[in-house]
Amino acid sequence: MDTNLEQKIKRIFQQQKAFFKTNQTKDIEFRKAQLRKFRDVFLKHTDDLCEALSIDLGKSRKEAEYVEIQIVISELDYFLENIDEWAKPTPVPSKPHPSGAEVMSKVMYEPYGVTYIIGPFNYPVQLTFSPLIGALVAGNTAILKPSENTPHVAQVLENIVKESFDESYVAVIQGAIEENTLLLSLPFDYIFFTGSPNVGKIVMKAAAEQLIPLALELGGKSPTIVHKDANLDKAVARISYGKWINCGQTCVAPDYIYIHESVKDAFIDKFKAHLNTTYEGNSLGKIGKIVSQNQIKHLAGYLEAAPEKVIYGGSYDLETRHFEATLMDNITWNDQVMQQEIFGPILPIMTYNDINEALEEINNRPKPLALYVFTENQEFADNVLHHTTSGDAEINSTIIHVGSHYLPFGGVGTSGMGKYHGKFSFESFSHRRSVLQVK
Repeated sequence: MDTNLEQKIKRIFQQQKAFFKTNQTKDIEFRKAQLRKFRDVFLKHTDDLCEALSIDLGKSRKEAEYVEIQIVISELDYFLENIDEWAKPTPVPSKPHPSGAEVMSKVMYEPYGVTYIIGPFNYPVQLTFSPLIGALVAGNTAILKPSENTPHVAQVLENIVKESFDESYVAVIQGAIEENTLLLSLPFDYIFFTGSPNVGKIVMKAAAEQLIPLALELGGKSPTIVHKDANLDKAVARISYGKWINCGQTCVAPDYIYIHESVKDAFIDKFKAHLNTTYEGNSLGKIGKIVSQNQIKHLAGYLEAAPEKVIYGGSYDLETRHFEATLMDNITWNDQVMQQEIFGPILPIMTYNDINEALEEINNRPKPLALYVFTENQEFADNVLHHTTSGDAEINSTIIHVGSHYLPFGGVGTSGMGKYHGKFSFESFSHRRSVLQVK
């Protein structure tokens, strides 16, 4: 690593440590003023962000504004509306004191200190800035490392941060493995990582060596169960939306479908018709770009391993990084496409007759980040939720829960740990300090 960059990283870290010790970030009005300034700067760069998202990931203006920019603004406004209430000490009941003296107990929310936020490539704006505003609303400072896989977006993020904050409060460090390794060696007070389980293990190991608390937002193979009584038209449209948005590069995208055998053929016919209508028979270049040529080759390997199982789509363009919406049928757990999270626009279809057998297969694998079930029978849906576990779940819908600041978002087991969004972000980035006072 360049010596100057190494010195810069260590200097910024020490500056943030020193700034946090001034207690300025503990002032609620300071936090709100900083967030309002950030809001104005962020919106001013909307065009720059949309252009960068188009270059790096092929996102349309409409998609970029909806899933990247507006989600950040909506959550930021929600923070500003509620920070005064959230930051108040919470009185709690007290056990009697042995002396008989009067006792008062409360829980105070304190910032951890200097936080390190590692952003991913798939939603590089939302999944970098949403944790950031959570860290700031809780009173922390932050160092961000955007993904090196979306370089144009990363540069705009850095420009926004530089225009909004002093680097002793919030700073961006660009780089890849080498820079991340150095940053992880520093004694941060809290780490927030969004990315793959494999990299999550590296981050957690580094945090464990210094006993740094952290949140890991990872991923996994999120199942989608379509029961025989499901409204197939709604299921097709909602699964399609959740799967093809961002070219399938969504951590909570439906990874595979488990459908009741009696309705599989009708479901597939409707799905093909929906794709033909939505994308005029060819989605290539219309659902975004895959992040890299290497990932294109990786995804193509799934199709090459079982070409006879591709029933729709399957085309891709290595140079432009486009990949067509693709359906695969007659899939089993032994197929290559079922061995890990796909993270692309390939949707495998499996069938079941006995839901208990299907649930057992799901439960025999790592706990997913999300689980979706389509049915008109509430008892069936409740039974699925009761007999499975996942980070989050939806009934008759996909991925919408991620955009709600009223719901805690996060994984369980290998799909992650820690929850955020809305008040849960404030709590995730806060140390809950118990205080007991005796008169």
